[in-house]
Amino acid sequence: MSNLLYALLAVAVVSILSLIGVFAISIKEATLDRILFVLLSFSAGSILGAAYLDLLPEAIEFLGEEQLSTAVLYVTLGFLGFFFLERFLYWYHGHVHGYESEVEEKMTVKKFVYLNLLGDGIHNLIDGMIIAASFLITFPVGLATTVAVIFHELPQEIGDFGVLVYGGFTRYKALLFNLLSALTAVVGVFISNYFSTSIQNFIGFVIAFAAGGFIYLSASELIPEIQKEKSVGKSMIQFVLFILGIVLIWSLGTILPE
Repeated sequence: MSNLLYALLAVAVVSILSLIGVFAISIKEATLDRILFVLLSFSAGSILGAAYLDLLPEAIEFLGEEQLSTAVLYVTLGFLGFFFLERFLYWYHGHVHGYESEVEEKMTVKKFVYLNLLGDGIHNLIDGMIIAASFLITFPVGLATTVAVIFHELPQEIGDFGVLVYGGFTRYKALLFNLLSALTAVVGVFISNYFSTSIQNFIGFVIAFAAGGFIYLSASELIPEIQKEKSVGKSMIQFVLFILGIVLIWSLGTILPE
């Protein structure tokens, strides 16, 4: 199977996750909290592991050690790019379950529903580019990247669906728009596949950019969320789940053949 087909299959699986919101919205809040408790901790570890153990080493190897400063620059651009996306285009990213019902807050969310869709679409487009570029490096890197994206997408899609419903969409309309937004990842696959053959070091740039973006997502978005836990016992569980996320990514790169 070609790298392009692997990437398309991977983004198809990731896109299907956009449908999870319709099930999550009917789950009791206490149950949803327990699910997110696990997902946030595990995804923080898997995303950070993918950045440091897979993407960054592969980017340096692809660009060449003599281009280390260039690789670091691309990582920095990735961090800044994801910061801009999350801060200015995607304000309600994955943190809306348990929202209050005050009228003024609901009006604020309605005002940003379409902005949320735009940010989500851009984010998924980038995810598709990253997954495709990863499979163009090696299959294990592509698989590890896909796993990291999946664990990040699960809590995100729950939040996205909640924003759309809370902002006035029917469940059917929210499901449709969330799926359409997720499918922009397919466009991202073809963008990476096209430019990888026409622009020198394009794949190295995308991989290093992704490493910076993943570091941002884990350190600036997910870890602060799990640090809100005050219980020592639950914090230890979160730490173990965080480590397991890193171990999963490491094992994928170690066990699977190139």
